[in-house]
Amino acid sequence: MRGIATLGIFQFLLIYLLLIIVLLVMKKSKINQTRLLLIASLRMTVQLVIVGYILQYIFKNPNPILTMIFLAIMIAFSIDRAIRGRKDLNKYFKVAIGTSLALSGLFVLIFFVTIVVSKSIFNPQYTIPLAGMIIGNAMTGINIGIKTFMASIKKEKSKITTLINLGIDPKDILKPFANNALETALIPTLNSMVGMGIIFLPGMMTGQILSGTLPTTAIMYQIAIMIAICTSVCLSVFLSLNMGYKSLYNNRKQFL
Repeated sequence: MRGIATLGIFQFLLIYLLLIIVLLVMKKSKINQTRLLLIASLRMTVQLVIVGYILQYIFKNPNPILTMIFLAIMIAFSIDRAIRGRKDLNKYFKVAIGTSLALSGLFVLIFFVTIVVSKSIFNPQYTIPLAGMIIGNAMTGINIGIKTFMASIKKEKSKITTLINLGIDPKDILKPFANNALETALIPTLNSMVGMGIIFLPGMMTGQILSGTLPTTAIMYQIAIMIAICTSVCLSVFLSLNMGYKSLYNNRKQFL
């Protein structure tokens, strides 16, 4: 199989013409997010170009320290994105989210790279791209889970107050909300797994096929990474919610 076709600068820039379609649709639909679309597109381009050059250097000069630094930065940014702007979360809840995201992501990543792929965790070619998929999806899952959990509590505040007055343990009150939030957070990943292969070809598999990898090899990698992603999302959201909701009440079982 031949390798992937190289894109020239002019060819690459042509893709931005598609944004004109998005802008026209947004204008017709009276969606006032034109500025956000332009900023998001520009920011995405700049960030990926910078990261591309950094990764090119790291891949050409493999060094365990550089790989771990890059991985640490990824985790730090994902934690920041998960808790940024969440004024409805106390300090302990935010710590729970950060700890859960870091530990779950690293556990699944290390298992995938060292056990499944049988490569060193310091190998940047495998560790960095896989970390991006595993930790990135876990971050998205946490965002969905926490948003659902806090919105449910706010919506059912009067019901929760009534149950507390009746002497119900706060743990028994909040546990169903946490379970529901976990289910909601898992739905996007599960839906992707259900439709994969029939409705669409996922990004990792497509990229490998374009680069010349045999479809059968690409399929095995894609199945493996989807299971890893599902596991990281499940663990990170579960731990975040089950450690975090305990910070919403004190030892006297009173809500704070």
